[in-house]
Amino acid sequence: MIVYGKNVFETLKDSPQDIVELYVQSGQNDARTKKILASLPANLRVKTLSKKELDRLSDRGVHQGIAARVRDLPVLSLDELIEKAEHRPDQNSACQKYPLLIALDEIQDPHNVGAILRSADACGANGVILCKHKSAGLTPAAVKTSAGAAYSMPAASVSSMSAALEKLKEKGYWIVGSDFDETSVDYRKGLYDRPLVLVIGNEGKGMSRSVKNKCDFKVHIPMRGAVQSLNASVAAGILMYEIQSAKEKEAGQL
Repeated sequence: MIVYGKNVFETLKDSPQDIVELYVQSGQNDARTKKILASLPANLRVKTLSKKELDRLSDRGVHQGIAARVRDLPVLSLDELIEKAEHRPDQNSACQKYPLLIALDEIQDPHNVGAILRSADACGANGVILCKHKSAGLTPAAVKTSAGAAYSMPAASVSSMSAALEKLKEKGYWIVGSDFDETSVDYRKGLYDRPLVLVIGNEGKGMSRSVKNKCDFKVHIPMRGAVQSLNASVAAGILMYEIQSAKEKEAGQL
């Protein structure tokens, strides 16, 4: 996989063994690039490319003059993600007691996937579940948008999201879907004092029917203006922080 963008390298510097080969744009000598290069092993193979070559290598993504060929990102099984989510050493007590997983139901824009990974990492979520079919995966564009969170946020890939949610329900998780219909409640009134899976549906049609049927309850974000929907990653960020805030209040940490 080719990854690119300077934020990605802020994370990769902690795991340089994942970098197979580094590519730097000719004449790229700004302070941040120099700092990145200085943080990486001296024996790392580095190639200097023209801007045109780097544009082609990154499929014309915004590479900021630096890219790398890396080993494939680790993708977990659902069982591995559940195990990892319940034993994250960096979580506070509220997040350890009530894990939060983010399920992406047929999210197709890799930039949304990346932005949700970034928000999930920032708010302290325990992991992200991706669909193998009809969805964007951990593509270079998603990795770039995640600002490196694709390397720090545990992720699993499943063939059937509805089957995965059923398994999580058996493990004691409650499923909360982001949906605006007659049965959904204001997101500030959700029941968050329990292990949760937050489901974010497709950018256009929302959650699939089979996934919607697995939800224990649904929440919506009230729209005050003329626009009646939010970008999927924006909505996900708002809901994640509300859930984590409610957990911390319940645990007496706020």
